[in-house]
Amino acid sequence: MPELPEVEVVRKGLAQHVKNRKVEKVKVRNNRALRNFEFSTKTFERTVCGFTINSVERRGKFLWMTLKNSSQAISAHLGMSGQMLMVKKDEKPSTHARVTFDFADNKRSLHFVDQRTFGWINLEELVAAPDKRLVPQSVIHISPDLFEETFDLDKTIANIKRRKTIIKQALLNQEIVAGVGNIYADEALWMAKTHWANVCEDLSEKKIKEILLSAKEVMAKALAKGGTSFDDLYIDVNGESGYFENDLKAYGREGERCYRCDLEMVREAFSNNRSSTICPSCQPRFSPHR
Repeated sequence: MPELPEVEVVRKGLAQHVKNRKVEKVKVRNNRALRNFEFSTKTFERTVCGFTINSVERRGKFLWMTLKNSSQAISAHLGMSGQMLMVKKDEKPSTHARVTFDFADNKRSLHFVDQRTFGWINLEELVAAPDKRLVPQSVIHISPDLFEETFDLDKTIANIKRRKTIIKQALLNQEIVAGVGNIYADEALWMAKTHWANVCEDLSEKKIKEILLSAKEVMAKALAKGGTSFDDLYIDVNGESGYFENDLKAYGREGERCYRCDLEMVREAFSNNRSSTICPSCQPRFSPHR
């Protein structure tokens, strides 16, 4: 699933191509693409037409396009394989195109393509989140991510510190810190020399801070290289893949040598068919006395 860097790459591309453009035609090609929209697909198509895109925004893994002179936004989540592609207006839509947007200026159209249909599009009211930022209703429970001005590092450290869950579970909880998924959790924990199964309340505040800052650092590096692409399902709006895969230090490196100590990296079962790749020397698991 695309994580914060990959979604941010898509957001930047969308902002470049659709900002200040008027929507002329919308076609919902698969009803499953609309998530929690209470009216018909025809209503969605008619309602969106005529609006001009004001901005393209993101929180964690969620995207939305605000509309000029409207309290609503077109929200989206890429799911496992969703793509936002800018294509020539007369180009035939892909068989996996779920929603297509044409614009009044006759320049490139926007196609939401999703092979596995776990992603979605919606039209939602913007509401004030706890940090006062206006976000779509579906995003209101999501925490500010590490790159937002409203992200409160001290508050997040305290939130993690009081939990009895394992640290990786806390990192993946989008209500604690948004945007981190399996890839960047593994990378951050490797950087911070922390085992994924260490319990949050057993970690020092200093260590939790190190983990969070490591996550921000590695995601910034990934963003600079267009994100991480393991296959052609994650691509930017121009159909190009990111190349941060070559810089990964932990994720997917089972059987390879640790870049720090040269010991063989191992993969351990995590939960829900997930796994974590760690260095057994650099990332010890501990059970402190109670």
